[in-house]
Amino acid sequence: MYDLFSVIIHKGGCYGGHYHVYIKDVDHLGNWQFPEGKSNLDVNLKDQKEEAIDDPLMILKAILLQEESNLIPVDQLGQKLLKKIGISWNKKYRKQYGPLRKFLQLHSQVFLLSSDESTVRLLKDYSLQAESDFQRNDQQVFKTLTSKSPGLNDRPSCPHWFDINDSKVQPIKEKAIEQQFQGKESAYMLFYRKSQLQRPPEARANPRYKVPCHLLNEMDAANIELQIKRAECDSTNNNFELHLHLGPHYRFFNGALHPVVSQTESVWDLTFDKRKTLGDLRQSIFQLLEFWEGDMVLSVAKFVPAGLHIYQTLDGDDLMLCEVDIADGEDIFVWNGVEVGGIQIPTGGDCEPLLLNVLSLTPSGEGGECQQLIESPRVFPSNAQLGTVFSALAIPEGVVVLISNTESIGEESWTTVPKEDLKKTFREQGLRNGSSILIQDSSSDNSLLTKQGKWITGVNDTDWLQVKNLCQLESEEEQVKVSATVNTVVFDIRIKAIKELKLMKELAENSCLRPIDRNGKLLCPVLDSYTLKEAGLKMGSSLGLCPGKAPTSSQLFLFFAVGSDVQPGTEMEIIVEETTSVRDCLKVMLEKSGLSGDTWHLRKMDWCYEAGEPLCEEDATLKELMISSGDALLLTEGKLPPLGFLKVPVWWYQPRIPSHPWKSRQDQASCTFSQGGDWRAASTQGAPSDGHAEGSLLFLGDVDISEDAALVELKSQAMTLPSFSEFCIPSPAFLRAWTVDSKRPGRLLRFHHQQLKEYKLGRRTEICLEPLQKEENLGPQDMLLRTQMRLPGKRAYTLPMDMVWDTARGSTAGSLRQRVADFYSLPVEKTEIAKYFPEKFEWLPVSSWNQQITKRKKKKKQDNLQGAPYYLKDGDTIGVKNLLVEDDDDFSTVRDDIAREKQKQLALGKKSQEALHVQSSDVASGAETPARPRGPEASLSIHVGSFR
Repeated sequence: MYDLFSVIIHKGGCYGGHYHVYIKDVDHLGNWQFPEGKSNLDVNLKDQKEEAIDDPLMILKAILLQEESNLIPVDQLGQKLLKKIGISWNKKYRKQYGPLRKFLQLHSQVFLLSSDESTVRLLKDYSLQAESDFQRNDQQVFKTLTSKSPGLNDRPSCPHWFDINDSKVQPIKEKAIEQQFQGKESAYMLFYRKSQLQRPPEARANPRYKVPCHLLNEMDAANIELQIKRAECDSTNNNFELHLHLGPHYRFFNGALHPVVSQTESVWDLTFDKRKTLGDLRQSIFQLLEFWEGDMVLSVAKFVPAGLHIYQTLDGDDLMLCEVDIADGEDIFVWNGVEVGGIQIPTGGDCEPLLLNVLSLTPSGEGGECQQLIESPRVFPSNAQLGTVFSALAIPEGVVVLISNTESIGEESWTTVPKEDLKKTFREQGLRNGSSILIQDSSSDNSLLTKQGKWITGVNDTDWLQVKNLCQLESEEEQVKVSATVNTVVFDIRIKAIKELKLMKELAENSCLRPIDRNGKLLCPVLDSYTLKEAGLKMGSSLGLCPGKAPTSSQLFLFFAVGSDVQPGTEMEIIVEETTSVRDCLKVMLEKSGLSGDTWHLRKMDWCYEAGEPLCEEDATLKELMISSGDALLLTEGKLPPLGFLKVPVWWYQPRIPSHPWKSRQDQASCTFSQGGDWRAASTQGAPSDGHAEGSLLFLGDVDISEDAALVELKSQAMTLPSFSEFCIPSPAFLRAWTVDSKRPGRLLRFHHQQLKEYKLGRRTEICLEPLQKEENLGPQDMLLRTQMRLPGKRAYTLPMDMVWDTARGSTAGSLRQRVADFYSLPVEKTEIAKYFPEKFEWLPVSSWNQQITKRKKKKKQDNLQGAPYYLKDGDTIGVKNLLVEDDDDFSTVRDDIAREKQKQLALGKKSQEALHVQSSDVASGAETPARPRGPEASLSIHVGSFR
């Protein structure tokens, strides 16, 4: 009636486990060849073997058939049995069949024991019968192989079962399913189907039968994408890159291989599958190099300071590349295995070339009374004898003094080598790349070790500098390494670099060396007369060989740029005398930049490429103003005011308040004149908003004013600017002055008659003016706050209102809450307030802190809102919530959520720095101050001790 076609199994307990399913392949869609073709055959052979092991008669017959004349001592028969099945007769058969001799006696029709029962043999008739039995067994095994071969029966008629366990799908026998439920599984569920329910013939082996077209298309696309990903994964996991160095493009000199032309033309990059064999790689290189003739040998090579050296020749074309230990990015030298350019090449790690610094004394001066120390880099094979130094330099044998540890200092770091040790190799002496060898006449009294101890300290710093060719002249090498010490003169390094780069000798008189920083920027040229230690250059630094002479000790090398939006690397360069005045330096920079006019001035540029303090004293020299080589100056448009005067940029600030007292003349048509003479916007009063107390900035112009002038005079002059004529302000008393900080009002300038110099504004301070409804006279303890009432049931606020808070009795949370409650006519206990942080778009509730009493001083700690964490100041926004209508702790708005999400994306690097400003802040077009490029910020840690 019903057939079982699926079993769902749960392994585990009632609190957790794992599901998998057995399902019957009704439509013959699965591939069941593996267990039917291979595993089943192995099982049959294994079963036959187990049956033979269980039958001692067959085992003993097989052992005797392998012996000559089928005869063997009984003791050796037991040993042979142990070797064949891995277990002795007593452990395997004694309990069931008795002792071995007794078993042989009971089977006298097969075995024949001697009279003393020491030997046993097979009967002749039975030996022939046993051989025929073994032949029949072989034929039976052959029939099993042929009948069970998967190729002969690809699609069996009856459906088979599969075990589907997550992503693992494998065939399983029906008998194995029956054995699963013996306490191993926790629970299972059986699914049946009617026996008469049969699928149509076209559904057999057709996985696409009656599948909708859109699902088939989606499945095909997914399969194609899977194949592409598998190919990419296969390429990533199994492909590696090889650097092929072609022998005909190299020459052997100075102990190592060097490219004949450039490094890029001598090296070919090849991506290859490491699962392929070495022979496949050789064949691919043959096809790649059509010009190659003769034998091809592949060898592993490595770069050493002396050049390219061959270490190991790759043999065994049948070996896979992963078996011959070829790493990713390996350098492979392709050659004939014997010579390069007619010169036989030494190979192997024993003869690795060493780049040594050889120093020797050479007579100089008239009569050769003085001795000059000559240092030259030399290359020697590491397996060569130390005495070959004398023949290489063509000097008589003397005393060799060497240093192998460049970190030690002083005379003790030098070791004299006895004559008998000259036959030792360089490697045996512990020499390595960069070691120094000093050759000195043993009979000379002028010991360099005793008279030039200061120089010897510098020898320990022997290293290299990398010099790049930036002279825009063609050279065989783009860069070279020049050996030097900390006391080597820059001039000598420059001349060595010109020679090794094979440039024109004329560059010796018209070139200089400039350090290159980690960003690739050329720094100030180094004086030729300086040593590396005096120039502050470290070993391993990169220098650029540039055209033009280096500045002298009385000259300055300066960078300068035009404008305020300066990007690193766009500066121009000049060389001037340090006694040059600021006015003359400005003229030189204007001429080089192609500018004219007298409305320019110079400013220092700080480390983050921002304009610093201006150079006001035009008659002062650069030396007097502490300008040094490498400094950057900014050429800024605009003439500086005289000493004692300020040039103050003035902005108009229009906050978002419910009543706009002084509209522009263009906006007066939409306003109504209310009682008291104030202009009010009738349509905006009390309107809800999700914004905060931010407004728009409009640039009015610059005001030149004396530092001795009062704040009211600054307001008066600002009212005379042409752009100010659009606004109807009766007098300066109806203007509130702020400093501009990050495009927002910063510090409140509260006293009308205080001098500007007492505010300590500085030459870069900008001022914004805010219109007022009426005159105000704020005291020193008054704090001006922008308050906004939370609209109940909405994540929005009313437009901000100005509130003055007297902090004379203390700037505590309770005092502020009382002032806000009185301002809005609310009960204090039902009033909740929070400060808004516009940089973070967050609200911080102002809680009534419990007054804490210290054990020692017994004094009350008053909470001060002007300190951490609130830092309350003039102009801050305070959110107010009426707990009678809304009792929750949420002060944020929808705009805050959007802005915080943008900040989060910016922190993850998903958006640019310009997207940091929220577009919904209603800032008018052109009203924002131009943003300055800032350098990277550095963290600052301040450790404060515990004072008790």
